[in-house]
Amino acid sequence: MVYYRVVVNFEGQYSIWPAEQQNPPGWRDGGKTDTREACLDFIEEVWLDMRPRSLRRPVARQVRERWGSG
Repeated sequence: MVYYRVVVNFEGQYSIWPAEQQNPPGWRDGGKTDTREACLDFIEEVWLDMRPRSLRRPVARQVRERWGSG
């Protein structure tokens, strides 16, 4: 059976990588090693906002500036 690892980069983007290989540069373990399907299911559960982190922060700041913090 082939196993994969969930990996995540500095932008908070998720992917899968063969478990027997080192993580690609710029990617760290994302919390799951399992079959391809199980890893993809995990990503679907945890990756709720697919925008890169660098885009999420400015948008959140604009919302706070316009509407206040709550």
